[in-house]
Amino acid sequence: MSRIGKRPVAIPSGVSAEIKDGVLSVKGPKGTLTLTLRDEISYTVDGESILVKPANDTKAARAFWGMQRTLVENLVTGVTAGYTKVLEITGVGYRANAQGKNLKLQLGYSHDVDFAVPEGIEVKTPDNTTIEIIGIDKQQVGQVAAEIRRWRKPEPYKGKGIKYRGEYIFRKEGKKK
Repeated sequence: MSRIGKRPVAIPSGVSAEIKDGVLSVKGPKGTLTLTLRDEISYTVDGESILVKPANDTKAARAFWGMQRTLVENLVTGVTAGYTKVLEITGVGYRANAQGKNLKLQLGYSHDVDFAVPEGIEVKTPDNTTIEIIGIDKQQVGQVAAEIRRWRKPEPYKGKGIKYRGEYIFRKEGKKK
């Protein structure tokens, strides 16, 4: 039994959900998100909650149960509050600057890195060393953060690179003379 899957997903006021042609559509103040429904799971939308239950007693249905409920909850949270990831840049001369739909990164390469921000994502740079990625789709926000971080991962000796806020970088000692 899935402990996560048993709980219904509450629908707050101002949010509507409907199932049509195998797609769950959730509409809220920040936008609309959709989820393609799996055949192994049955979904029920009543007035104030969405119930997710296994359609049959197979191993696959039990495996998908909790994950599908979490995906539904992510849709509801995304259209009400949205998601934010914060990246911090550490290193001499490393900086970022948001320019419209582009993010210009200076990361110690011989050239600047221009990152095109995808549709549905907003990128802000409150200062030179902080990047805020904001959107309603949790998966897309995380993917954009990972792609930006991939340009210069934090290295273990001096800690230079792009890291998530709150991430701990294990530091090595280096050579001793």
